[in-house]
Amino acid sequence: MRYEIKYRPSYSMLVVTLEPNEKIIAEAGALTYMTPNIEVHTRKRERSLLGTLGLTILGRQSFFVNEYTALGSPGEVAFVSTPVGDIERLEIKPGQGYIIQKSAYIASTENIDLDIQWEGFTKGLFGQGLFMIRANGEGLLFINTFGAIDKHVLKPGESLIVDNFHLVAFSSTCNYRVTKFGGLKETILGGEGLVTHITGPGEVYIQTKNLGEFVDWLWTLIEPRVKGKGTLATELGKAAYGRLKAEKEASTLNRDNHCFKKFYTPF
Repeated sequence: MRYEIKYRPSYSMLVVTLEPNEKIIAEAGALTYMTPNIEVHTRKRERSLLGTLGLTILGRQSFFVNEYTALGSPGEVAFVSTPVGDIERLEIKPGQGYIIQKSAYIASTENIDLDIQWEGFTKGLFGQGLFMIRANGEGLLFINTFGAIDKHVLKPGESLIVDNFHLVAFSSTCNYRVTKFGGLKETILGGEGLVTHITGPGEVYIQTKNLGEFVDWLWTLIEPRVKGKGTLATELGKAAYGRLKAEKEASTLNRDNHCFKKFYTPF
């Protein structure tokens, strides 16, 4: 298998060349194009029902993934991510996996296993809720980000503090703990919420843009134009924005160690 990531870092597209009978697994809806000799088989993301439900309900991703196989001759298939940003390749080895943002998955080779990891009521890792995805096995994993990717390699004992809305992935060899940003004053007035203290050895991947802050800024431009018009598009836009705001407020409660009465998912 060969691959190329084109149009980096803002509008990245993953192009994969498969030898006969080679396969790649991708998130439903990620396909851009493929050659005619590529066979597509749709299957559940996880073999266990619990794993499938966990990834779907908690990760806001599909119950299913698509398995692409080249038949008879080499074939080509390409994928893109939903957010405007970059795509990165992670190499996974036995005992050296990654913990990734639950919406970051785009594609993987067939021997990669994805599993939900529970983070408790007070952590809210990645700024997206209480769950994350642990990727294990042996092969390649492709992740996407909002904005460009900033990679850090931590030596043993070396630490980095990352805002949860910018944290995309880190090596499973790292130790980590999630805390509030400074004291109560800094948390409320400093424009930050939860941060993650990550200690090496291992890699840390950060996205340069924050989707929640971007939508807030975008709404300041849209709201004056749609205010009071009462169209369906206006109402849908307000509903989507309201949902994002509610989730951000829930995250604020979470950083003060309040337990949620129900789970929430990212916009």
